[in-house]
Amino acid sequence: MNSYVNMGVGAFLGTVFVLMTVSIASEGIFHSETPEKEGFAIVAEEGTADTGGGAAAEVEVDIKPLLATADASAGAAVFKKCASCHTADKGGANKVGPNLWGVVDRPIASHEGFSYSAGMKTFAEANKTWTYDHLSFFIEAPKKHVPGTAMGFAGVKKPDERANLIAWLREQADSPVALPDASAAAAPAAEAPAAAEGEAAQPAAESDAAQPAADGNAAQPAPEGAAEQPAANGTAPATEGAAEQPAANGEAETPATETAPAQ
Repeated sequence: MNSYVNMGVGAFLGTVFVLMTVSIASEGIFHSETPEKEGFAIVAEEGTADTGGGAAAEVEVDIKPLLATADASAGAAVFKKCASCHTADKGGANKVGPNLWGVVDRPIASHEGFSYSAGMKTFAEANKTWTYDHLSFFIEAPKKHVPGTAMGFAGVKKPDERANLIAWLREQADSPVALPDASAAAAPAAEAPAAAEGEAAQPAAESDAAQPAADGNAAQPAPEGAAEQPAANGTAPATEGAAEQPAANGEAETPATETAPAQ
């Protein structure tokens, strides 16, 4: 019996010895020294809070103009992404999220029987109802629009899909809320660039108008009037040089050489 134990222990020790030998030999053969100076260091740029970790800042899209042409039937397909956590039928049960029947323009964090997160309750204090804009921003990025919300949904990033989904949710109500006026929503966005261009163009126009006035004051020397005076009286100057000389000096053209001819 002792011989079997001795054989087992010997086999174990022999295996450990072989493994250690192979490890030491491999390290000696393939070992590479760490260079004193890196050939090329790659430094990742740290993003700021404004840029979201170095990524380009996302521009929030106004959903109201898109709702005018949204397809509610296509929104039903988009809602499948939400169906695991929400119901949208009248009297439907609360799941991970509250029932969404009549959610458009409904007071925020108000559905009966659902326990809302602290972040959503805080958001409801400053924003009373689920307007089209709030729904769009929240569906796009829940945790960005409502910090502290328990909703772990990644969001619907495409504006047209969000418009279709909101159009479908609007119809899930006893009295659907009226769609926003798309022309009124687009007007402020169109007027803002025009106003900015007008303000930028006005100083240039004033400066252009002022420049000729300044040049005009400098471009009205007395010699012009003096040069025209002899022509008005019908008297020609004695010589061209005599007429041009007073104009150059800026004096009235009354040359001393213009005397009555000898009788």
